[in-house]
Amino acid sequence: MSVLQQYLPQLAVAPLTALLEMHEVHLKIVRERKTRHGDYRRNTDGSHSITVNANLNKYRFLVTLVHELAHLVAFKKYGRQIKPHGQEWKHTFKHMMLPFLRPDIFPADLLPVLARHFKNPKASSDTDAMLSVALKSYDANTDKSYIFEIQKGALFLGPNGRKYQKGNKLRKRYQCVEIETGRIYLFQPNAQVELLKNL
Repeated sequence: MSVLQQYLPQLAVAPLTALLEMHEVHLKIVRERKTRHGDYRRNTDGSHSITVNANLNKYRFLVTLVHELAHLVAFKKYGRQIKPHGQEWKHTFKHMMLPFLRPDIFPADLLPVLARHFKNPKASSDTDAMLSVALKSYDANTDKSYIFEIQKGALFLGPNGRKYQKGNKLRKRYQCVEIETGRIYLFQPNAQVELLKNL
């Protein structure tokens, strides 16, 4: 519980500690992973593990931890044959998040964005551009920008460390050219990239 106090809003610590204990989950806080914020795993011995990235701000950490706990609870309730982010998980995630959607836990500006998100939660908070941007505003300052913030034609480093040039916006995503290969890739508007001054 004392460890969680540095990662979560104060009033979320006790209820989340109780949930972790009730479901006998081993929580491991790990270094940043580029491809995910958290992970749930049922181990071969039947025990349960959740990992969450240590670099998340406390609001994203809370959403991520409940997201991963919802996998465990949904599998227990509905069986392991369900889709990881199917209707059973969505229902479970919404139900588990509801007690935390309060102004004494989340800032007032995040609550309406979270309420909209939880009408139909996505597999990742990053695929909901509005939520991702709202949560990022509580991150410590970084040298990263969102794709939608940078100018067309700008050069940037993608999350994989490769160099790209921003192109046109399609319906939702941006076409970007990888400099080395000339291949076109599509980026979500809320993809975080490092703007380059020149090649």
